Amino acid sequence: MLKDITLGQFFPGDTPVHRLDPRTKLISVLIYIIALFVAKGWLSYLILVFLTLWIMAVSKISPRCIFKGLKPMLFIIVLTGLLNIFYTQGTPVREGWIITWEGIDHAVKMILRITLLIAGTFLLTYTTSPMALTDGLERLLSPLKKLHLPVHEITLMMSMALRFIPTLIEETDKIMSAQKARGADFESGNLIQRAKALLPILVPLFVSAFRRADELALAMESRCYHGGEGRTRLEQLCFMHSDILVLISGAVFLLGMILLRKAGL
Repeated sequence: MLKDITLGQFFPGDTPVHRLDPRTKLISVLIYIIALFVAKGWLSYLILVFLTLWIMAVSKISPRCIFKGLKPMLFIIVLTGLLNIFYTQGTPVREGWIITWEGIDHAVKMILRITLLIAGTFLLTYTTSPMALTDGLERLLSPLKKLHLPVHEITLMMSMALRFIPTLIEETDKIMSAQKARGADFESGNLIQRAKALLPILVPLFVSAFRRADELALAMESRCYHGGEGRTRLEQLCFMHSDILVLISGAVFLLGMILLRKAGL
């Protein structure tokens, strides 16, 4: 299960999606999320599904990779669907049943919304390097510096946390394999027993995480890192014609989704 978590991974490529400015991709993901919550009818969801599949094809990201990353969230997705099925009032499927047609409709839409939301955020991290993501987020939040907010430090921490998710997952998998080799059992018993069995993993994992954090701090200090003040960049961010076209298309797309919602579609 741990190997299925792909959040934070970056797949280098030379596709039109990879070449976009990170600020464009961040704004586009924001528009995509808003459109997901604006969507109401089946036509809107169908458009969002085709849009997601088209972006996957253009960025050359395999749908299997996206679905692999969805496995750890499968329990939450199924639970959300079941709650919508059993707790939505409406016309019963059969007389005497608590399951309604409206509940099935809401459940399928909610499952699609969560799945597309996760897929969209995965596509952002898959096609954008952590450094580019940090620079783009910092540039977008730069107006907040006038309020004396440490924008650079905040974006750096977010980027580092995202970057080290795969590393911590790999470390956890190694610790679990070592514990299993010593006779530990993580799969039998009820939920409480399984949770207790995971306790021996937490201590070495926290020790490893703090050791990595200390090594990273020493590496940054040895390179004279002192925050964002006066910091220069090797690659300067610049909006291209493709970025402007994507942003305009995103605004038109969001407007169209709002109109579809008003039409009940």
